[in-house]
Amino acid sequence: MIDPWASTSVDYDKLINQFGIEKISDILDEIKDPQRLMKRGVVFGHREFREINNLINKKEDFAVVTGMMPSGQMHIGHKMVVDQLIWYQQKGAMLSLPIADLESYAARDMSFERGKQIAVEEYLTNWIALGLDLERDNVNVYLQSQNKSLFDLEFKASRKTNFSQLHAIYGFDNSTNIAHVQAPLMQVADILLPQIEEFGGPKKVVVPVGVDQDPHIRLTRDIAHRLNEELGFIQPASTYHRFLTGLTGDKMSSSKPNTAIYLNETPEVAAKKVKTAKTGGRESLKEQEELGGEVDKCVIYEMLVYHLMDDDNELEKIREECLEGRLRCGDCKVRTSELMQKYFEDLKDKQVEASEIAKTIL
Repeated sequence: MIDPWASTSVDYDKLINQFGIEKISDILDEIKDPQRLMKRGVVFGHREFREINNLINKKEDFAVVTGMMPSGQMHIGHKMVVDQLIWYQQKGAMLSLPIADLESYAARDMSFERGKQIAVEEYLTNWIALGLDLERDNVNVYLQSQNKSLFDLEFKASRKTNFSQLHAIYGFDNSTNIAHVQAPLMQVADILLPQIEEFGGPKKVVVPVGVDQDPHIRLTRDIAHRLNEELGFIQPASTYHRFLTGLTGDKMSSSKPNTAIYLNETPEVAAKKVKTAKTGGRESLKEQEELGGEVDKCVIYEMLVYHLMDDDNELEKIREECLEGRLRCGDCKVRTSELMQKYFEDLKDKQVEASEIAKTIL
């Protein structure tokens, strides 16, 4: 069982085998101009992405759904979702971006007023600053609590499931409050919303998520199948990305400041935090030179892979030098911290303008 509200480490291979997720690497050659995170194995799994790829190639309609639960600060790990949205937007997708203020109220006791404030100041501002165009006609950003069409759809979805199924998927029991039980059904409605007549009727939807959100995907696919005869809904596709490892070696989490680099931090603080990150270095320089570094356990290398290095050849060179013991962790940290500081300096300039645009979205 996966808990989509808990911050835990996951065994990706086990989840692929247990829940029938397919490997993106098996279809990578079929994707024209694959998104960088797909090529690098960060986006590692999918359900029915071939269908999305066919729609992209034919320039036919499809939608992408991903949302935010406004309960904390946005950190560098969240950037990978925005990078994927930008790629989909370039491919002509409709973007449907729910702000899960109902879920944050139910699961995190966050007031609606505070939820909206966090959504605008943290998420919308940073999404725009990171390069996402939220002012296009085919972009729908909305608060769950303010969307009547969503409530109508959630009510129809709730008729197609029962407490036994929700207990099996999420582990709900007699002590679970009803608002928390309702939250997954609202997410089902979020994912299916682009298929209602208001947005052109049934169409294929893809949901890029961390694998911890797969329970919502499985529930939605089941309910979409049950609603097919009534509404013509199509089961959504999905892609799954790895989590960016936190600075301490655990999952990066908004609620654990020592694990995360927040997007509202100063360039100097972001650079300093990089220097605290766990590396894949050996116990001694001699061991490093003899055995090589453990690059796949290195948070510094992950930052380069996920966010800071566009050149695949340069990235491969760093990997090889680390594995061969020729690259010292201290030197790599210094270079990565400089790249992070430069990135944040550029981001800060963009956040100023983005904050004004964000205020007009909701």
